[in-house]
Amino acid sequence: MNDNVIEKLERLRQGHKARVLDLFAGCGGLSLGFHFAGCNISAAVEFDKDAARSHGLNFHGGDAKHSEAIDITVTSPRALATKLKLGPVKKCIDIIVGGPPCQAFARVGRSKLRQVDEHPEAFIHDPRAKLYQEYLHYVDQFEPVAVVMENVPDMLNHGGRNIAEETCEVLAKRGYTCKYTLLNAAFYGVPQMRERMVLIAYRTEAGVAVSFPHPTHWLKLPPGYEGSRAVALKTVRALTSAHSYLEPPVASPDLPPAITAEEAIGDLPGINAQELLAKRQLSRGARRFDIRMPYDLARPASRYAELMKKWVGFEAPAEGLLDHVIRYLPRDYALFARLQPGDQYPEAHARAVKMFEQQLEKLRSTGESIREGTKKYEELRKSIVPPYDPSKFPNKWRKMWRDQPARTLMAHLGKDGYSHIHYDNRQARTISVREAARLQSFPDGFTFCGTMNPAYKQIGNAVPPLLGRAIAENVLQALGVVRKQKGTDPDVTWLKAA
Repeated sequence: MNDNVIEKLERLRQGHKARVLDLFAGCGGLSLGFHFAGCNISAAVEFDKDAARSHGLNFHGGDAKHSEAIDITVTSPRALATKLKLGPVKKCIDIIVGGPPCQAFARVGRSKLRQVDEHPEAFIHDPRAKLYQEYLHYVDQFEPVAVVMENVPDMLNHGGRNIAEETCEVLAKRGYTCKYTLLNAAFYGVPQMRERMVLIAYRTEAGVAVSFPHPTHWLKLPPGYEGSRAVALKTVRALTSAHSYLEPPVASPDLPPAITAEEAIGDLPGINAQELLAKRQLSRGARRFDIRMPYDLARPASRYAELMKKWVGFEAPAEGLLDHVIRYLPRDYALFARLQPGDQYPEAHARAVKMFEQQLEKLRSTGESIREGTKKYEELRKSIVPPYDPSKFPNKWRKMWRDQPARTLMAHLGKDGYSHIHYDNRQARTISVREAARLQSFPDGFTFCGTMNPAYKQIGNAVPPLLGRAIAENVLQALGVVRKQKGTDPDVTWLKAA
């Protein structure tokens, strides 16, 4: 029995807030979920400067010590605790959340992670393997009563290996009971079909079994998501040794339907891209968050939108939104307006070719000579038709459905955003930074540091806060912690399972 762990468990069961350390925290999606559940976000480790600033601003009021980027490979647990004045390393943290980036496992090779753990010197020249070692080192030193790791489903079948199972084997040697599963964010009130591996581990002193949160919403996942899940589970079901895997909790059709894209972003101010372009109010260049856009009170808000506006501690700014900004894509706005929901790049390319042919015929009808192969012909085609081969980029674009959750948001939003074209033909554009945040379940008062591209990247990399909340409440309940509900909290009963 570990006296520090016993002391932490007693403290939590007496009603004290759980103290959370978020590793590889990003801007703080998982932190926000645990904060919503009543935890204290004591510290975070994040290497990206903009994301670290966002985390420090939202959870520590911009305190400089909490806003600095931290390299986990050169910052020891003791150094972190000293820098942030957390207290004795063994006593100051109750729960560690987060997970090494999936690239950390890319070059570990054929050896198992448990062998990396046992023979770390063999991987001293592989910085990505070192991220995994440092993660375990933080767990060793802080001795949390619970560990939560989130990552991509491919962790279950990474080159024929099950990284999640190997991680459980390593944690078991350190005194933890560990299980993992796959959860889809759409089943937990997030307006996005985002599939993730979630691993939960408890110290054996806690005497509790691992379980996962019951869904609060129902959705029939599209075939692509079911197929991806099947691929991820292939290794799990092929190995009799995968004893740490639990089947995901099943969503019932009797639950409320999943939150749709329109419920998530339909109340936000409209941005008519073609109109702004015609008025020369949209131009190329970095999008800085320095112009307020007031809410349009005439637009009805769903219960989900109201939660995003009234999230305690992250309420909507009364003056309006600073980050409701969009990309400058002048070639494509007219094309976006002609796409149907669900259309992807092959459909978009075919539509663009037709638009080009119509424009070509119109110009020729006026007597203008534009022959195929000429510079004028090629320039006109380039101004209308995207250059990518539709047979090689079938999933590059997608127009969202109004009445379904969005597809998975990726960090790639920081480069083009074509994966999420707004469902509203009148607006005819890709989603704004704030719309991306809404689809990821970040409240309107959550601030993203940096300009537009870094903000998109932070959002795409994040754990959806409402999925984090469901996991956090499940963990706290298992540990015997009961949250003292505040009278000022927004109504979230509709997020609870029936």
